[in-house]
Amino acid sequence: MRKIVFFLLFLAAGLVVVFSPALAESLLGYKDTPMLPSGKWHVHDPDRPKPALVTPGAGFSHGAAAPSDAIVLFDGKDFSQWEGTQGEPQWSIHEDYMEAKPHSGDIHTKEKFGDCQLHVEFAEPPRGTAGDGNSGVFLQGLYELQVFDNEANPIYADGQCGALYGQSPCLVNACKKPGEWQTFDIVFEPARWKENHELARPAMITVLQNGVLIHYQQPLLGPTGHRILAKYSAELPATGPVTLQEHGDPVRFRNIWIRPIKEEEKP
Repeated sequence: MRKIVFFLLFLAAGLVVVFSPALAESLLGYKDTPMLPSGKWHVHDPDRPKPALVTPGAGFSHGAAAPSDAIVLFDGKDFSQWEGTQGEPQWSIHEDYMEAKPHSGDIHTKEKFGDCQLHVEFAEPPRGTAGDGNSGVFLQGLYELQVFDNEANPIYADGQCGALYGQSPCLVNACKKPGEWQTFDIVFEPARWKENHELARPAMITVLQNGVLIHYQQPLLGPTGHRILAKYSAELPATGPVTLQEHGDPVRFRNIWIRPIKEEEKP
């Protein structure tokens, strides 16, 4: 009995350590980060309301064929359109999808893009797989659209799947279950600059996740960062690559294509 009592006391002490306020804050959010421009919330604020859950349709644009004027970035066959952090991508290809390998680094497109329509399909690791399904799709290699399994791993609102990381939560939570294929359909406009190199208009993004609108003409505060207030500190290039983040988890991607929007097509 004494051994059992000692064991229970030890276990209780361990639980106190595991669920300490500092650790809980690091998992669920922060209160020592800068305030966002609205003045209501800190970056990664744990008190910021989570988006309401909306059940998406069965397969809005899953397997959508690339339009005739699109550039196919990945069709399940090879990495001919991609580069890794140290040359050739170190991710793996299985059937019709690519999968991030832990410690393999991000991958990015060889070509750079500005105004565009981008289609990406992704799947979180099936439940029971180690990790939290952490990844991201970066526009121009600068602005992250978060990929994350927030059903199994509670996280601050601006870090949930589909959020503009550290800036804007989704309008609604349109996520599917881990292991299921999901889609991002993105319309992106880069930042615009005046002749004197001052910001004329921030980058803008509209996103549908699984056929549900989660961002509508949402201004981006600046390039993505962790625990910082994003801002435009200097004029940025008009184009940049599409980047897929490797964050230690085996997240999958397939059927990626992009339609550059030409200058003469803009209103």
